[in-house]
Amino acid sequence: MTLEQAALLILLVAMLFLFSLDRLRMEVISIGGLLAGYVLGLYPADGIFAGFANPVVITVVEILLIVQVLARTKLFDRLAERFVASGFSHFGVITAVSALTGIISVFMNNIGAFAITLPLALRLSTLMSIPRRQFVMPISFAALLGGLVSLIGTPANLLVSDALEKATGKGFRFFDFAYVGLPVAIAGIMLIALIVQRLFAEPDETAETPTPPIRRIVVERSIPEHSSLIGATLAQCPERFGIQPHALIRGGTFVFGPLEQSVIQPNDILLAQGADSAFADLAASQALVADAHPHGLQPDFTSIEAVVMPESTVVGSRIASLEVFRNRGVTVSALSMRSPRIEGRFADLQLSIGDILVLDGPKAAVAEALEECECLPLASTAPPPASTASWRPFAIFACGVAASAFGLRPDIALAFVLLALALPGYLNIRHAMADLNWPIIIMLAAMIPIGQAVATTGMAETIATWLSLVFPIVNPLWGIALVLFLAMALTPFVNNATVAIVLTPIALEFARAGEQPPQAYLIAVAAGASQDFLTPFGHHNNTLSMSIGSYRFRDFQRAGWPLTLAGYILTLILITVFWL
Repeated sequence: MTLEQAALLILLVAMLFLFSLDRLRMEVISIGGLLAGYVLGLYPADGIFAGFANPVVITVVEILLIVQVLARTKLFDRLAERFVASGFSHFGVITAVSALTGIISVFMNNIGAFAITLPLALRLSTLMSIPRRQFVMPISFAALLGGLVSLIGTPANLLVSDALEKATGKGFRFFDFAYVGLPVAIAGIMLIALIVQRLFAEPDETAETPTPPIRRIVVERSIPEHSSLIGATLAQCPERFGIQPHALIRGGTFVFGPLEQSVIQPNDILLAQGADSAFADLAASQALVADAHPHGLQPDFTSIEAVVMPESTVVGSRIASLEVFRNRGVTVSALSMRSPRIEGRFADLQLSIGDILVLDGPKAAVAEALEECECLPLASTAPPPASTASWRPFAIFACGVAASAFGLRPDIALAFVLLALALPGYLNIRHAMADLNWPIIIMLAAMIPIGQAVATTGMAETIATWLSLVFPIVNPLWGIALVLFLAMALTPFVNNATVAIVLTPIALEFARAGEQPPQAYLIAVAAGASQDFLTPFGHHNNTLSMSIGSYRFRDFQRAGWPLTLAGYILTLILITVFWL
């Protein structure tokens, strides 16, 4: 291995490690790695920002712009009543909504498909008394599975198609991925619908109202006179009241000392974490009280849950700095955190992707604030807009998909779609560009030159040579099985676009060593990179579903292992049948 190859390998391992930690923002890691690659001499100066002009990045930007229009149409909201009236079983409804999510994901990015069908799933959960945990994970996984089917279903597919075009002069056609992706998606959706009903069984099928999911929230509340908490020590709170105290504030200062000696007194302020039901019980008995809200007596006052999306402008902000809410008289009354780290007071808590805010305030003000900061409400905050023309953006988008399927380059076809949406006013390009998920775009563009360096430095050939000493990669079945395994092993810890960028040059080298066409190897990379079912942090959909569905980390392993194993076997069989 040359010095240049060793430097690139160290850089890639370091970046993958930082991505998996999820401590730094992905765009910061990507830009840092991009500049480090230039300093190490892995690519010339004019190649540093070449990724931003790559057709893959342009296509992703176009899809994200289109998703903003389609998500506002609320076309699928009216389906809830039809599902209720259909008489389907719970398994049938979960399967149908998951299949709908998968179909949408065939034609747009996974997060967009998840966001569009999530309100429908939550509405059905309430109307049909189906626990949230039986709905949210299936639609998250279905969005990932639907992306396997088409060229634009996920950035990984676009990346391997771009690599194939550079290697052979012709990329994949629009539905070339469907030979493998469609059967895997159908089988996966059916399997996860069965699994969740066994793992997250409904506690009381005869209850008149659905049992809300148990969610741990963080609150800061005052101790009123005559509270049942008075006289108790902080050490007694978990056992007696079901809450975990994190701080006790008295007279504006923290009360320090052993938990066994810290006694709660009237007018203290308690920062604590626990099940939402525990705090509801304490509030009902006036043991804990929130500060009075200035709008609390108004008829339009509401309390809404909203999830922090990947594109939300509040990601990384502390609650004290959320002017988008404060300026409109909206209060953050509770927070369900993905990260267990709690320091300081409630206002000092820092928001991450997947956190759930409980917002109190005037209904219109809450809706306006959520739209501005790109958080997704888990219940409707305003009457649905008129949708007499809601089908037209979908029709325009369908025409662009058809044009791409018949041979027009996806980036050009989607450019025509954007123009057709902008002319009648469905899309305000200036506003939509400001609302784009820029961290994903920057990460993708920054990683492309690094991925290309894997091939240009000869590192892909070196890795293939090493692996050939252990595995007979000249046998195409062994080579494809290894590529698929590597992709599926990496994607639970790193986003699928990065996995595709890193493994594509290696897959092409495997194909060259075995004197085989590269299509089968690249399909294995794309399919493996998108089957991310084992962790809540490998893909943003899983992160969001963990918060919304109140899952534990191990729930993803319990539900994901059967899906991962079945997906691996079925994908390998289908690649062998259709591409070898």
